[in-house]
Amino acid sequence: MTAAVLALTTLGLILAVVAFALPAGRTSEIVCSGVMLACLVADGIILLYGNGVSGWRQEWWNTLLLLSGGLAVTGGGPLTTSVLSLVDRGNTRAQSTQKAGEVLRGGALIGALERGAIYGSLVAGWPEGIAVVLAIKGLARYPELRSPDQPASVTPQAVAERFIIGTFTSVLWAITCAGLLLSR
Repeated sequence: MTAAVLALTTLGLILAVVAFALPAGRTSEIVCSGVMLACLVADGIILLYGNGVSGWRQEWWNTLLLLSGGLAVTGGGPLTTSVLSLVDRGNTRAQSTQKAGEVLRGGALIGALERGAIYGSLVAGWPEGIAVVLAIKGLARYPELRSPDQPASVTPQAVAERFIIGTFTSVLWAITCAGLLLSR
């Protein structure tokens, strides 16, 4: 069981790096992100029907700590981009969430920092850290969400939609990755 979980987590991390290198929103990135998500789901099923990580030797638990942390930070970006691309599929409106990304600059770096902070706070046993991270992000992004100086092709609703979908996807991914370690 330990080997299977570590192998699937490693495969997920490799897929995350590959998806990160692929063009954003393309079918190849979406498929790669989907398989990465499937690896994490398979990990969860194995741990759920086994004894979780209880009884694991410390070095194997530490290995999972590093692998799932890398997966949380690296995999969340392509997954979030894929979800936003799926939301935009067939959308011919000029106010798509893709155009809204031009208003919310720095989203990839902010998302990686957000996922790292959430993952770290959960693994450290401080779930309140999620509220702190989300409060900081919300307060920092508030001026951009309400700015009247946005391009005419982007509505404030599209910007807010991108912010909410991206944040929820990113946070849920980090929580799920941390959940692997907390399955005792």
